[in-house]
Amino acid sequence: WLAITPIRGTYRVREYVHLAGENRSTTYYKEHGCIFKIDIKEVYISPALNYEHGRIAKLVGEGEYVANMFAGAGFFSIIIAKYSKPKEVISIDINPKAYELMVENVKLNKVENIVKPILGDAGEVMLRYPNRFDRVLMPLPELALKYLDRAIYGLKEEGYVHVYDFISCEKRDEALRIAKDIYSSRLRELSVKEFKVVFSRVVRSVGPRYYQVVLDLLIKK
Repeated sequence: WLAITPIRGTYRVREYVHLAGENRSTTYYKEHGCIFKIDIKEVYISPALNYEHGRIAKLVGEGEYVANMFAGAGFFSIIIAKYSKPKEVISIDINPKAYELMVENVKLNKVENIVKPILGDAGEVMLRYPNRFDRVLMPLPELALKYLDRAIYGLKEEGYVHVYDFISCEKRDEALRIAKDIYSSRLRELSVKEFKVVFSRVVRSVGPRYYQVVLDLLIKK
């Protein structure tokens, strides 16, 4: 398959043309010992997040309640369930096809007792879970800042939010400073009692002078 458009739309997918081989867009993808059924034409997937999937899973403590606000086919959620000992992972996505695949992937990896797939808008779904989670994941850069208030709404009095965002800047080493300034300003607007950036890294370059970053935020409400 050849991608002929950038990632776009609410579901963050590309258009493809078939070049050769079997004319199907579904396949099975393995990562961190887990298996995922995916459809490249219907669901966003980025192997570049491989490291982040493992890194976040290692941070999750035993008995934690976790929310993944933009779960896609379930990568973060399932890997966390497999390699940590969370009590529950609420796994949300607005794309019906992603939800369908997530449900299948939860069964494939035998984590039905931990991961709970939910179809819906993450901002609305989080309103059902006030003060519920020890940790909230926001791996959708286009909506991380916009929905930050909903992530905090779902947090316990103290907890972690992992935000992924795109930053445009001249030099790579400026990206983290800019991201920290943006999110610090937003957290102050939301009247958060106390917050700290406990970890940050540039995940990857996604274009000329355009970077994906992650901030691990420890928040006290």
